[in-house]
Amino acid sequence: MPIFTFPDDAEWDDELRAVVFSVEVGEYRGQIRVPRSLFQSLLPVSPTPEACVEAFHLERARFEQAVERRIRERRLSPDGNIDLSIADLKQ
Repeated sequence: MPIFTFPDDAEWDDELRAVVFSVEVGEYRGQIRVPRSLFQSLLPVSPTPEACVEAFHLERARFEQAVERRIRERRLSPDGNIDLSIADLKQ
């Protein structure tokens, strides 16, 4: 079973309007993007960038599990990274 590593580097990206963080497994190193729209689905109010990052940290294990599943299923974005959706968290 591959060993997934998630560096503690989550941050808000203004250009992407998303929380971005990294994953490493074997030789693969990718960027995970969690759009603000996903956090709008999870939170009761329209979240600020700071609230998105905070929500990510509160649910970090859930996001990491979704990333592991996507990598195992080889469901990467065309650029080799991962764009999470609400459907990924509901699996």
